[in-house]
Amino acid sequence: MPITNTLAKVVAKPLPRMISAKAHAVVDYVTVGAFLMGAGFFWQRSKRAAVGALICAGGELAVSLLTDYPGGVNKVIGFRTHREIDLGLAAMTATMPEFLAFKDDSERRFFLAQGMLITAASELTQFPKKAGRTEKGIERAKAA
Repeated sequence: MPITNTLAKVVAKPLPRMISAKAHAVVDYVTVGAFLMGAGFFWQRSKRAAVGALICAGGELAVSLLTDYPGGVNKVIGFRTHREIDLGLAAMTATMPEFLAFKDDSERRFFLAQGMLITAASELTQFPKKAGRTEKGIERAKAA
């Protein structure tokens, strides 16, 4: 995990979990919008950064639409599992400049900030203690 994401995690860890599932869904969709706006802004300056923003927007949107929380459409992914995927998406976002070879450009800061924000939102969200309906089905299937 990039150092900026680790820093966000360490800073947010001792804070109380104050973001509800509904607010987390709003944050997720706002994040998708920020990536789409970033792609539009970067398009003339750096096609690589624009493509990176579109990849991140698509990943975040897919996870949000498939999560079992208010705002989710298909409810395939449990909310606790969503947290783990979010942390992976945050790491992917922060490493996108290096992966797409624009790490020396100014657009890099946008991706680092987005990765930190996704990590902080995940750390400050109230996730359920026990497995939800979707996660129980997955656990039963693994046990069989």
